[in-house]
Amino acid sequence: MTRKKIAILYGGRSVEHGVSINSARNIFQYIDQSRFEPIPIGISLAGIWYKSKIVNKDIETGEELSIQLNPSAPLFTTKSGQAFHVDLVFPVLHGTDGEDGSIQGLLKAFDIPMIGTGVAGSAMSMSKLVAKRLLKEAGLPINKFLYSYYSDKKQFSFDEIVAKIGLPFMVKSASLGSSVGVSKVKSKADFEKALADSYRYDDCVLFEEFIEGREIECAILGNDPVLASMPGEIIISSNYEFYTFDAKYVDGEAVSIQVPAKLDSSTAEKIREVSIKAYKALGCEDFSRVDLFLTKKGEVFVNEINTIPGFTNSSMFPMMWQERGISFTDLISRLADLAEERYKKSRRIDRNYQSALNF
Repeated sequence: MTRKKIAILYGGRSVEHGVSINSARNIFQYIDQSRFEPIPIGISLAGIWYKSKIVNKDIETGEELSIQLNPSAPLFTTKSGQAFHVDLVFPVLHGTDGEDGSIQGLLKAFDIPMIGTGVAGSAMSMSKLVAKRLLKEAGLPINKFLYSYYSDKKQFSFDEIVAKIGLPFMVKSASLGSSVGVSKVKSKADFEKALADSYRYDDCVLFEEFIEGREIECAILGNDPVLASMPGEIIISSNYEFYTFDAKYVDGEAVSIQVPAKLDSSTAEKIREVSIKAYKALGCEDFSRVDLFLTKKGEVFVNEINTIPGFTNSSMFPMMWQERGISFTDLISRLADLAEERYKKSRRIDRNYQSALNF
């Protein structure tokens, strides 16, 4: 059987560059090489693409790439002149330029089949502001929030925010992940520093009601039908105010993970139903991870959706499917199959409108 060439895109111009490398390294290691020929393509922090033999944190040591602008047969070419095509692309790019619809638009323009959510769903899910508005419109439970832009960063005073959403509250860059640009504000003294940190990474900042509750995650897989894993729980050390970047990726003692989470059956089912509805409301495709809060009163709040969740050794998405009996290798294969099936279905759409227009 001829192996399909699958490009693994990683790195990128993002504050989550390093996380992407770790995710891609695992995918490269566990992909079924009897079915697929993995081709690692790293994107440097400068935005330059390189082909390498393995996933490598030193991306620039690979061969610089160019691409022929031909949607019917896009061709990658290395600087040394080696030309190759790919059958499928797996963007393992977390955050800016990778998870926000940018790379998805490029691949769509090249007409290359791609694993994961497309342009619209990626853009809507990446923007915490747009996502919250759409989730609210869909009748899904979210916490109270306000927002402001850098051009009007004095729109809300500390006292006004407290009056509207309470104290403590969270300050977040609107379009980032991995808790970068996120702070917990407990007093007026924290506010200006938190605001400056969030605006450092984004032009839009959210102020969110702080939810005292358990950190729950649910993995979603598929298009029609859409499947939800059993929820998992992230139990954060008391040394941390919330689930910070360091708690996620640096401090090995910061969290303990329970998969599945210790929940009664009705609560677990409620979380799964809410997660599937959120996935559909934001137009997600193939796979995503839904992050939620569960309060002591049994209230469930959708926090956010990650359309390209982590595939690192500590990432919940593969763990939750492994608990359901799907190995890391089988999970990658399923994602590839879903993407190809979705791409084939999309070919039915006619892009050529015949009219009497003269041109």
